[in-house]
Parts: sequence; structure tokens; C-alpha cells
Amino acid sequence: MTRGNQREMDRAKAQKKLAQLAKGKKGDGVSHTKRAESDAEIMRAKQAAKDAAKAAGGGGSTTTPAKK
Repeated sequence: MTRGNQREMDRAKAQKKLAQLAKGKKGDGVSHTKRAESDAEIMRAKQAAKDAAKAAGGGGSTTTPAKK
């Protein structure tokens, strides 16, 4: 065997790298479904505000049509 202890050193390096990756993946404690519900509620609120602006005559658009 000509590799010496390279294999063991590589294994130790890989374990250290995996430990660092696992350490960094803690998340924020919010499950996927709760986050989806929260995002949906925010989008509903934005849509309601836009609909209210449109009903008030504001239109909600900031662009102006091009003149011909």
C-alpha cells in the first residue's frame, strides 16, 4: 500500500466538513407549512390593499401608457 495514512486523513477531513455543514443547518424553527401559511396571509393582505386602491380609483399602477 503506497497511500500511507492519506485515506485516514481524508476520512477525518470529510467528517469534519460534514460536522460543520450539519452545525450550520439549524433553520429558524418555522415548519414549511407554517411558513407557507404566513406567506399566503401576507400575499392576501397585499392583494386586498391593491384591490382597495383599484376600487378607490387609484388603479395601483405607477406606469403611464405611451402616447401615440
